[in-house]
Amino acid sequence: MNNMNNINNNGPGLCSSSTDLSDHSLLNEEQAVSLEKTFKILANTNRLRILHALVIEREMCVSDLAQVLSLNTTAVSNQLQRLADRGIVTSRKDGLKIIYRILDPCAISVMNYAWCLTQCAACRKDQPHSLKRMP
Repeated sequence: MNNMNNINNNGPGLCSSSTDLSDHSLLNEEQAVSLEKTFKILANTNRLRILHALVIEREMCVSDLAQVLSLNTTAVSNQLQRLADRGIVTSRKDGLKIIYRILDPCAISVMNYAWCLTQCAACRKDQPHSLKRMP
């Protein structure tokens, strides 16, 4: 099995512009709304689990995803459609099956960073704060 770090992030679908926000001027309203839409599409337990399964297996059909995630095929199909509408996943036909894969490797990077934030936040929660209150 693959893990999130083994995916090649230089493949098709990767944005060609600089992704370092410090290289850009402050987000305008339209850009902030677009970014918010991206976070909203990812802010769903089932979609995150679907994406993680696709990271691990690279490609899967709806029925296999449904079985692995213990979801019904309609629910998986609906969530995949939302991810496809945003350009995060793509599909191809293989006989009667539709096979899905992650199209945009930036989605994998976002998941990696979000997982890192989650793990780091959990570690920090158990550590005393270094800032002392002034009397």
